[in-house]
Amino acid sequence: MADEFEATGVPLYSEKSATTSIARQASADAGGSSYSDGTDSISANLTNAERKLVKRANISIRVENLETADASISGLLEKYDAYAASTDIEETARYYSLRVPAPVYDAFLSEMDGIGRLLRRSENTEDVTLRYYDLEGRLATKKQLLKTFQDYLGKAKTIEEILSVEARISELQYDIEGTGIQLRNLANRVDYATIDLNLLGPVNLKPYRSATLGERVKRLFGSFGGFLSTTMIVIIGIVVYGIPILLLVVFFVWLLFGRIGLVRKLWQVVKSKK
Repeated sequence: MADEFEATGVPLYSEKSATTSIARQASADAGGSSYSDGTDSISANLTNAERKLVKRANISIRVENLETADASISGLLEKYDAYAASTDIEETARYYSLRVPAPVYDAFLSEMDGIGRLLRRSENTEDVTLRYYDLEGRLATKKQLLKTFQDYLGKAKTIEEILSVEARISELQYDIEGTGIQLRNLANRVDYATIDLNLLGPVNLKPYRSATLGERVKRLFGSFGGFLSTTMIVIIGIVVYGIPILLLVVFFVWLLFGRIGLVRKLWQVVKSKK
């Protein structure tokens, strides 16, 4: 193709060459290459940057009253503007996944100490500073490139140039959306610490003891009484259902083979016809 792209001054021989030339010019206008991850420059600028930390705790507490403990947790959530991401309620336990604003994370944990007896507590802090600012830098660069390509779109002269720029714009919009989602998810984990809380009810265990003589005799008579009741049910069933069935069978035998002998008479009739 002999036409030139006005903003770049680079001959466009194909759709691929158009995209490449425009991308180079757009990257230069945006202040850097769109294909560089920027990790080195970000690392160099992290000395005075705010650290981005993801905090998580796993705590198990034994309480005397689950309802009272549940009310205390609800009060803490309201007090510190936190929330329960998930709740699992059982008869003898409660399981929560709590999201607590990072600035009040330590204060929230301190107040939880008075709920019951601590059984287990583990904490973990992950430093995601480099990843956070890397995503932030990538997002800013992609947005600047998008703006540059959108400006170039109005200067395109041919269909090939327009299609090339629009394809790059679509790709950048997709990348911006994905990078934005990653950054928002990471920011949420930084802003809100996660506390996995297990509230366990009181332990009510009765000591084992062997049965007394009186209890054994009681069990014996109880078993014998059950045997007698089962036997009586069987006898009643035989009387109620067995006798009528037996009489009915006797009647049919007498009718077919007895004095009337319907079967015998029928046989004689058949034999005489032969």
